[in-house]
Amino acid sequence: MSLVDGLVRELRATGVPVALSEHIDAARALTATDRFDRATLKAVLRATLIKDATRQPTFDLVFDLYFADQPGPARESDGSPLARLSDAALRAALAGALSAGDHELLRRVIAVLVDRHAGIEPGLPVGGTVYQSRTMRAIGPIGLRAALRADRNESTDLDRRLAADRADAAVLRTQREVAAEIRRRLVADRGAAAVAGTLRRPLPEDVDLLRGGQGEADALHATIAPLARKLAARLTAKRRHAARGVLDFRRTIRRSLSAGGVPAQPVLRPRRPAKPRLVVLADISGSVATFAAFTLRLTHALRTEFASVRSFVFVDGVAEVTDVFAEAAGDLAAAARIINDRSAGVWLDGRSDYGNVLRTFRDRFSAGLSPRSTVLILGDARTNYHEPGADALAAIAARAGQLHWLNPEPRSSWDGGDSVIGRYTRHCTSVVECRTIRQLRGFVESLD
Repeated sequence: MSLVDGLVRELRATGVPVALSEHIDAARALTATDRFDRATLKAVLRATLIKDATRQPTFDLVFDLYFADQPGPARESDGSPLARLSDAALRAALAGALSAGDHELLRRVIAVLVDRHAGIEPGLPVGGTVYQSRTMRAIGPIGLRAALRADRNESTDLDRRLAADRADAAVLRTQREVAAEIRRRLVADRGAAAVAGTLRRPLPEDVDLLRGGQGEADALHATIAPLARKLAARLTAKRRHAARGVLDFRRTIRRSLSAGGVPAQPVLRPRRPAKPRLVVLADISGSVATFAAFTLRLTHALRTEFASVRSFVFVDGVAEVTDVFAEAAGDLAAAARIINDRSAGVWLDGRSDYGNVLRTFRDRFSAGLSPRSTVLILGDARTNYHEPGADALAAIAARAGQLHWLNPEPRSSWDGGDSVIGRYTRHCTSVVECRTIRQLRGFVESLD
C-alpha cells in the first residue's frame, strides 16, 4: 500500500469523506509533483483531498504521520556538540534559535531534549502525550518566555504587548515542534498506521455535544456559522415553495385567449416571502451543560441571518434573553456571563420542568408568534417526572408556521426514564436527534 493510500484510509477512518475520484486525483497530481519538496507535496494533497476548511487540521496531522521527516539527527549518544551541552545551555540555544528564526537549529536542539527527557519506550501503543509533557517540563515554558523577552526594548505598553505576543507564539511553536519530533520517533518505531490509531480523534462535527470538553466546544464555532446561514436560506426557500400568491386577473384573461376565452389555467402573482422570524428556546440546565454552550453559539450565529430572532433560555422557568445578545454586541462569553448572573431560566429549584416552561411560554410569549414564525426548541425533553405540558406545546405549534425540536440525546434513550419526547413529537414539524454538528447539518439539509 502506498503512503497516499494509507493517508486516504486514515482520513476516512477519522470521518473525513474522501471520494474515489478525489483519491484518483491525488494520485495523478503526484505524477507532476516533486515528492522531495514536502511543502508542495502537502499543498497538492490537501487541495485534492480536502474540500472543507474545517478539516484541514485533521489532514495536517495525518499528513505529518504518513509523510514524516526523519527524526532529528542529534542524539546524546552521537557525541555531537549539542548532545554534550547541559540542559541550561540547550535552553539558551533553543531561545536563540527561536529569536533568530533558525529552524534547523531549533529542530536539532529539540531532538536532543526529546532524546534526553522524553523517555520514549519502543513498541508501546501510545500517542506520545506523556513524552511531550516530560520534554516541555524540561524546557520550562515560563523560563523560555522570559528568556525570549530578556533583550527586548519594551519601553511602551505597545512594545510590551507585542513582545508578549511574540514570546507566546514562540512557545507555542516549540510545543508543536516537540510534538512533531515525538511523532516522527513513534512513526519510525511502529509505523504511521499504528501511530495514527492512537492519535485518532473525532472531527469537530462528530464531537458529542453532551460530552465534549470546552476546547472541543470552541472548535465548533467555525462550523456553526455557515450552518446558520444555510438554515436561514432553507427556511426562506421552504416558505417560497409553499407560497401560492393571489390571482393575477389580467394575466389569467390574457392566457385564456389561447383557450378560446376560457380561463382554464389561473395565473397567480408570485409572493416574495420575507425572511422567516425565528424563535429559539434553549435548554441550559446542568444535565446538558456542554450542549447549552452549543445552543448559545448557534443562537448567536442565527441572529445575523434572520429578520428577527427572539432568544429564550430555560431550566424550570423561561426567560427571554434577546436583549442580552444585543447588549453583548457579538461577545458570546459576555452574553453567557450575563445569563448566569441573572439566573435566567430558573424559577424554583433549577431542576428541569418542561411543563412549566412550555405553559409559561404559551401564556407570556406565544402571542408574538405568527405563520411566519419558526420555533426551534433545543433540549433533551427530560422533565424530572413533572407534568410534560404537551397541550401547551400544541398551542405554541398552532400559532407558529413551523416547530422543530432538536434533541441532543441518542434516539435509543428517547422516552426512557423521565424523557417524554414522544409526547411532544405529534405537535412538531420535525423531531431530530442532534448530538453532533454532522446531525445538525443533516437536519438543515432535510429542510427542502
